[in-house]
Amino acid sequence: MSSSTTFVFLFLFSFLTSFKAYAQDPTYVYHVCPNTTTFTRNSTYFTNLRTLLSSLSSPNASYSTGFQNATSGRAPDRVTGLFLCRGDVTPAVCRSCVAFAVNETLARCPNEREVTLYYDECMLRYSNGNILSTLNTNGGIILYNTQNVTSNQTGFRNLVLSTINQAATVASSSPRRFATGKANLTAFQTLYGLVQCTPDLTSQECLRCLNQIVNQLPMDKIGGRLIVPSCNSRYELYPFYNESAVPTPPPPPPVSTPPVPAPPPPGKGGNSTVLVVAIVVPIIVAVLLFIAGYCFLTKRTKKAYHPTSAFDGDDITTADSLQLDYRSIQTATADFAESNKIGQGGFGEVYKGILSDGTEVAVKKLSKSSGQGDVEFKNEVVLVAKLQHRNLVRLLGFCLEGEERVLVYEYVPNKSLDYFLFDPAKQAQLDWSRRYKIIGGVARGILYLHQDSRLTIIHRDLKASNILLDADMNPKIADFGMARIFGLDQTQENTTRIVGTYGYMSPEYAMHGQYSMKSDVYSFGVLVLEIISGKKNSSFYQTDGAHDLVSYAWRLWSNGTPLDLVDPVIVDNCQRNEVVRCVHIGLLCVQEDPVDRPTLSTIVLMLTSNTVTLPVPRQPGLYFPSRPEKVKDPLDSAQYTTTQSLAGSVDDASITDVYPR
Repeated sequence: MSSSTTFVFLFLFSFLTSFKAYAQDPTYVYHVCPNTTTFTRNSTYFTNLRTLLSSLSSPNASYSTGFQNATSGRAPDRVTGLFLCRGDVTPAVCRSCVAFAVNETLARCPNEREVTLYYDECMLRYSNGNILSTLNTNGGIILYNTQNVTSNQTGFRNLVLSTINQAATVASSSPRRFATGKANLTAFQTLYGLVQCTPDLTSQECLRCLNQIVNQLPMDKIGGRLIVPSCNSRYELYPFYNESAVPTPPPPPPVSTPPVPAPPPPGKGGNSTVLVVAIVVPIIVAVLLFIAGYCFLTKRTKKAYHPTSAFDGDDITTADSLQLDYRSIQTATADFAESNKIGQGGFGEVYKGILSDGTEVAVKKLSKSSGQGDVEFKNEVVLVAKLQHRNLVRLLGFCLEGEERVLVYEYVPNKSLDYFLFDPAKQAQLDWSRRYKIIGGVARGILYLHQDSRLTIIHRDLKASNILLDADMNPKIADFGMARIFGLDQTQENTTRIVGTYGYMSPEYAMHGQYSMKSDVYSFGVLVLEIISGKKNSSFYQTDGAHDLVSYAWRLWSNGTPLDLVDPVIVDNCQRNEVVRCVHIGLLCVQEDPVDRPTLSTIVLMLTSNTVTLPVPRQPGLYFPSRPEKVKDPLDSAQYTTTQSLAGSVDDASITDVYPR
């Protein structure tokens, strides 16, 4: 390449690089969509894909962390996806890039089941296979600056390796799996490096991925990058990332290298340029052939890396990693002092505690020993602890001391949804945008329990008091998986006391003991109507001629006045089309026939896409038993009415279904 051509190229490259900061669209890099397995637009896979893409690009996605994964549907039509934003970009840039990628994916890869899109600012990836917590270095792309390092290539290579390897070590031990580094090449030139892994990889897997691709970087160029699905690495002689947005580790010891000389001036160096080209081109071809051969061998031997599933990829692998010392929990709760008690429910009392490292926790002391042995109890805790989602309260550990069994959860500061929703003095803190966000978050949390985790968990007691709110008023579902932890071999008295709350139970369960995922859908529908109205379902018992909130909502819908259901506190400042759509969804969830109720994946799609046509609801299934006895459930902010007896017997073994994924 002539010096004048090189100058023009570098000028255009520099101009485009500086211009991209002002462009609205992200900078496209590359895409991979192998035409191995495809789908049609009327297929179940496409429906699941739309649900997945809506979830990844929703306003509530984790743009602040720059990474999120999700799964939709069941095999063979299950689709799993993720996005990863470059660690130095702002949440706004991340969100914009992900939204752009979602809109562009079907244009670039119209019907492929496996797709990866790379942009400077983010990556979007989905597949019909398991891609979570799985190291993958196949299907990557190498990019490089066309200008060669023409002097002291060994010194330049050593400087790149030391800078990138130091950043790789930092990235592998950081939560975001991201790091940058820089080093002085000369008195006037600085080398900048960046590495990043997907945060679902373990520290060891991240370092392994980076070590593998670093050695494949084209270090005979003054700039290069290599991107694979699980990690990426890049170096340049200019600051291609936002230095102020990331902490820079201390620079490595300087490597003595002479400056890279500028290309010879045009006119007098023609012969030497031809000579350099004649020497360099064969070397480049040899290097590329070597890289191609290495990638081929790597692909053939990829099993040697032992990729793990999303479930096994967690740091939690044994009960020992979760078991906490009972005395430390006693100390954290001041020996379960009454002043630290923050709730009580059917499963036991809940206390606030502060661990020795300052971590605030919620400690649930189970009311009595379950029928399980210690080993079975530990195994169930490990299984449930691995169910991690931003809309689920995280189980951190457990304690065993004789007959005492204690569960330790993350502490959620803003109490439960009913604490705000049903208190006239606090209702105003839940404006419509927050209520709408809570509805969507609860739907995604239950969707994860039903079909996106390795276990299929049916909550059984979804209600406002089991929805906790974090510092940002994001919903977190509590008490999921309790049937597993507490033991399924319960007495009839315990089972009928703890399996559900009157007003939230579906008719088929209340009358016949039949429970399924559609029973949770019914409870979700009741919860949606409560969030919209700000009233408890039970408060409508024989009020205004309606037996409960469900029948009241149906009457308003039938009369064409669904907005009369809206809480007066928010009625003047709500998105009416969203409210009506949520009432519509709520009524679909409480249909009498479970078959007529939508699945949670469909509900999430209904909530995130206005283009989905909702079916016309029928009259809900209404169940009016004799008014049950009131029993105090102090975990709720108010006194709830819970069932003391149910028509028919409950088959405990059918309550929670477990399917290995």
